[in-house]
Amino acid sequence: MHNNNISISVSDSDSDDLSGRMRVRVRRKRKKPGPRGKTDLTRWVITKLLKWWPVMLFFLAVTLLTYEASKIAGGKPPSSRVKKLEAVATWNGDKPQGNLNRLDPTSHVVGGVRERCLKLLPPEELEHLDIPMDKDFGNPIKKVVYMTDIEKPVVEGNSNLSRQHFVGTRFNLFTGNQTLEQREQIFKATETSGIHCGFYSEKGGFRISDEDKSYMQTCKVVVSTCAFGGGDDLYQPIGMSETSLQKVCYVAFWDEITLATQEEQGHKIGENRFIGKWRIVIVENLPFTDQRLNGKIPKMLAHRLFVNSMYSIWVDSKSQFRRDPLGVLEALLWRSNSELAISEHGARSSVYDEAKAVVRKNKATPEEVEIQIKQYHKDGLPEDKRFNGKKALAEASIIVRKHTPTTNLFMCLWFNEVVRFTSRDQLSFPFVLWRLKGLININMFPVCTRKDLVNSMGHIRKAKPLVH
Repeated sequence: MHNNNISISVSDSDSDDLSGRMRVRVRRKRKKPGPRGKTDLTRWVITKLLKWWPVMLFFLAVTLLTYEASKIAGGKPPSSRVKKLEAVATWNGDKPQGNLNRLDPTSHVVGGVRERCLKLLPPEELEHLDIPMDKDFGNPIKKVVYMTDIEKPVVEGNSNLSRQHFVGTRFNLFTGNQTLEQREQIFKATETSGIHCGFYSEKGGFRISDEDKSYMQTCKVVVSTCAFGGGDDLYQPIGMSETSLQKVCYVAFWDEITLATQEEQGHKIGENRFIGKWRIVIVENLPFTDQRLNGKIPKMLAHRLFVNSMYSIWVDSKSQFRRDPLGVLEALLWRSNSELAISEHGARSSVYDEAKAVVRKNKATPEEVEIQIKQYHKDGLPEDKRFNGKKALAEASIIVRKHTPTTNLFMCLWFNEVVRFTSRDQLSFPFVLWRLKGLININMFPVCTRKDLVNSMGHIRKAKPLVH
């Protein structure tokens, strides 16, 4: 009988070889992209948001900005409104200037709290702001009499007679010849003070048409500026209330050189003698060859030009006035019971330090500055940095004042010092302030307030001097 059994031997090594050769590859099924359930959907949304949130936030911001800009522009594209404002506010057609038309307030930190530098009344109160009744500040000076040459007729003949100086001085027929003795006497202020204060002779120059004089006599409150010798362009004032537009005059003084310069650029005065809000007054026969001195006349002698005005605000031609005039009077004069408001100097406090800076920056010759400082030393001007509790040095690009006998006298004294010595009015301001010994109620406001009042544009071009 045959044995049909078959024996098969299996070793561990054979088992390993076999499994290695016959390894089965499991094929996984790919998941389709996207959520498959409620949990997966939430996870997918969160993942996408985390990845793309900066882009979504950017588009949201752009949309909001576009919407707000369209509201401000009254439905017009923002760019068209910007171009329109630039055209209205300035004539400098080369390129837009960064500070132009800015209305954002200037602020500073006081006691750890940020405050606005110029604290104006709310807009609704500005619209109903009235000019207060005339007020006596209790000063001993009751009347100022301006000296003229009525008793000394001027010889006819020379068209430039107004610019001929008295021997050894810059005084001329416009200023009159104030002697040092007269200068000393007038500082001893009395109830009725007689003083040289420009417009000494009819032949002294600074002629204005009868039509312009008539307009100026109607002004009770005036904002004024000037550009002589073809210097700076004209910047339209902004930020005023409807009440101020009705009650305040805006007057810009030009000479024939500035008029010709602007007409060459295509900028002409309208038939009503206005350009925008500014009434343009053309001045003929300027009394000084130095245009800086000519500019001191409307700057310092507003009470001689606007004979019926109660208040004036002077703004240098390099600046754009950007606040409500009546609001400025309330904030800087009425609220503090002041007659005169002017900015403190931002860099220095001493007139003697300022004299060195003037020479170093070539703002005046060393010889004329030395003459002025020597005279002030002789007069006893101390080196104090504060007079009567006020900072001694001022930056006079903005002057806000009430036309009272005391402020009128102050400005006449200041003007005469500028004519006698140098046209750098920062040097003579401390001397006049010191000599009046606290007779004037003055508000020396900080630099940040000055920056809130105007947009500073800088000088556009150098003024051309007059020739004999």
